[in-house]
Amino acid sequence: MNAFDYFVKVLKNYVNFDGRARRSEYWYYTLILTLISIVLTFVDLSIGSDEGILGTIFSLGTILPSIAVGVRRMHDVGKSGWFILIPIYNLVLACTNGDTGTNAYGADPKGDPLDDEIDAIGTNQ
Repeated sequence: MNAFDYFVKVLKNYVNFDGRARRSEYWYYTLILTLISIVLTFVDLSIGSDEGILGTIFSLGTILPSIAVGVRRMHDVGKSGWFILIPIYNLVLACTNGDTGTNAYGADPKGDPLDDEIDAIGTNQ
């Protein structure tokens, strides 16, 4: 999977707060989100929009998927999704390797063959 595939995967699961998200899913989503935000900021500045309307619309559209992937990332390390509200500790948890095997929040996303089948839906394989 490449970075953009992870971004699309998170957007497809925009209201899914259950389960677990791998570090790669979380960080690639964050990377693509940041890059798009930077581009939209430049576009807003170039069209003379002082309010940053494009960036605001994009931020509003991606806030729910961002929260959902953050909650699933906390689940991957065996913590409640509420831990995303603790400023420094949530960053430490987001960088920590997830629990091996099944934990209280679901199966290990690294070893779940069902994810590969779901990701392959709609592709010409």
